[in-house]
Order: sequence, then structure tokens, then C-alpha cells
Amino acid sequence: MFLGRSLEEAEQAGAELIIIEIDTLGGRVDTALEITGKIGSAAWAKTVAYIPSDSSGRGVSWSAGALIAFSCSELWMAPGTSLGAAAPVYQTAEGTQVADEKVVSAVRGQMAALAEKNGYPINIALAMVDADIVLSEVEVGGEIVLSTEEEIEAMKNKGIAMELGKTVSKAGKLLTLTAGEMAKYGVSKGLVSTRENLITSYGYSMDDVRVRTKTRSDSIITLLTSRIVTSLLLIVGLVALYLEITSPGFGIPGTIALMCFIVVFGAGGLMGRLGSLELLMFFAGFALLLLEIFIIPGFGIAGILGFLLITASFVFSLQDFYWPEFDWQWAVARRNLGVVGIGVIGSIFTIGFIMATVPRASVFSRLILQDSKSPGYAGSSRQVDEKEETGLSDMKDTVTAEAKGNFAWSC
Repeated sequence: MFLGRSLEEAEQAGAELIIIEIDTLGGRVDTALEITGKIGSAAWAKTVAYIPSDSSGRGVSWSAGALIAFSCSELWMAPGTSLGAAAPVYQTAEGTQVADEKVVSAVRGQMAALAEKNGYPINIALAMVDADIVLSEVEVGGEIVLSTEEEIEAMKNKGIAMELGKTVSKAGKLLTLTAGEMAKYGVSKGLVSTRENLITSYGYSMDDVRVRTKTRSDSIITLLTSRIVTSLLLIVGLVALYLEITSPGFGIPGTIALMCFIVVFGAGGLMGRLGSLELLMFFAGFALLLLEIFIIPGFGIAGILGFLLITASFVFSLQDFYWPEFDWQWAVARRNLGVVGIGVIGSIFTIGFIMATVPRASVFSRLILQDSKSPGYAGSSRQVDEKEETGLSDMKDTVTAEAKGNFAWSC
């Protein structure tokens, strides 16, 4: 979200150079792919990845950070930083494990595509994802490069003069390179210690630069799209929706429910994860619930289907895929299902609490008979004046009505 807004502002301002500072231990694969897509679409400017080293950062670009770095057209690193170890992993009960071959293959292919597009050594990019790739130093014509065993064998068969060096990436180990090694093997443009030095190397001064940092609105959006807030919005929205359905007219509960759902779906829209299908599923589910409540007696297939459609619409609005295919997508789907599940279950308990406690509240107690009467109970007779007595003269002196033997009313 922050990066997308920043790129839009830069394009509107006519920026020619975009510097993206990366300082991360890694993150979710889907988020990294989303970021690389946004960077790749910024063809109107030169994109530069910079790995800084200062007291406020960690000086690394690992895992998903490496994928993001290779999506930029050029790469610079500060001394003391490192980049690599980009294999996709997921958390299990036993700890962190590398994803299965299907996921690794997908990320490996994306890394190779980004390296090919932006002119980085493809074998180095692949070795950061695939632990089976072995890379060794080879000096050819005074230039030191990293080559695979197959590439070295091919050069030997062609009779190319070369000198073998040390093995940099061993079998079973993911490749991670320091800033010096990245420059040595021709991956990065070089080493630069500060942002100011990087900017001046492109012929600009600090007066020409606009630094984009997170604003208050960005922080608010981040808060509204967090898991905790999303669950709370669902609880409040669903409870308010129940109160609105069970009340005549359209009032405050309906307004609150509408606002909560707008925020939830709006957040998905801002993140580029909301489509027309999610909205159709929500309204269809809502219509089925109304049908079940007001037309069809009991709670059957229509109610269950409506409930499932509404739940699914919320889950799909939090992700950019419908059915998970890779391990990381399953992890994202489970997380989103947990967020929505907390909201739905929380709303059910809240509605149950309201149904159990609100009728006993003082404001409602006056409307409800608090005491039960024993069978045969007769209400007290009231005195009538002469005019009333005259009007009743043609009637029987006493009329008694009994209902199921539970009470008697007399006048």
C-alpha cells in the first residue's frame, strides 16, 4: 500500500529516479511478489535498490528482500550489508522449514526472470533460492565470475582459458553475499556508504530529492488492515447487522454495520485484493439470510449457504487468490480464515450475550411480565360509577374468560 502510493506520487511528479531502500529479514511471498510487480510496472523511471547500513536498520536484505532487490533495475549496497537466502520457508511445529519443490520452483523461476530482465547474473539469483546449486569462482580474461559446474565444464570443452577459484555456494547451502562480494561478482553497481552519496552519484543533489516516509494516513490504513482491527470490525459489523435486521426500519445499528463493512472491503480494495465476486458473494449471502429469517421457517439450507457466502466473501477480500495452490498460499488462507473466524465467532457470542442480558436490563424490564400467576387467579374487580353501571346493565353482571386454565380475567 505504502509503496504503491509512493510510486503513484512519483509518477505524477515526473520523477526520473526511484531509490528504494531495503532493510528486511524477509516476509511473506505474496507480499514480496506484489511489491516486485509494482516496482516492475514503474517503467517510466529508473528503479534503484539500496541496502543501507545505519543505526536504525539491520543492514540486510534477506529472503523476500532479495527478490525485491532484483526487481529493481540497479542495485547498490552499503559496506557491511548482505543479501541472499531467498528460499521460501514456512513455520511448522518443528520450526522453520523450506517449502516444497513446487513453491521453490515458482520462486526460483521468478528470481531468474527478474535477474534476466534487469541484467543480473542469473546463476547467482538462482543459488539464493535453490540450495542444490553449486557456484565456484572462475577468472576469465581478468574478470572473476561465479559459475556452476555445468558452466565450468562447458568452458573447458570450448578450450576457454580460465582459472578456478574457491567454491562460494556449496551444495545444501543457500547463497548469501556480502556487499563486497556483490560488487566483486558484478551483481551490484558498487558500494556506497550513505543515501546522499548514492544520490550524487546519479548527478542529483539533495534539493532534487523528495523522501517519502510513512504519513499518519499510511499508519491509519496499516492499522485498519491489521488482523486485530479486522476481527473487531467484523464483530461490531455482524452484531450491528443482527440488531438492524431484528429492529423495524433503518437506524443506527444499520449505519454502524455499513461503516464496518465498508472499511473491511475498502481495505481489500486499497490493497488490490477486492473484486466484484467478493461483493456479489456478500450481497447474495445477505439476501439468503433475510430469506431464511423472514420467509422460510427455521434455519436451513438458505441460512447456512448465506452464512458461508458472507464468510467466504470476507476471507477472499483479504487475499488475492481464491483457492490456495502453494504452501505459502495455504498459510495465508489459514491466517485469513482465522481472522474472519474470530470475527464471526465473536459476533455469535456477543449476539448470544445480548439476547440473554438485554431483556433483563431496566430499560426493557418494564415491557415484560416479571411474575407468573397460579391457575385460577382472578384479577381484582374495579369499581364503576353509575354511568358505567347503566351502560353495563344489559350485560351479565360478571363475565369470566378462561384461557387454557392458566388465568381468569373478570370485569
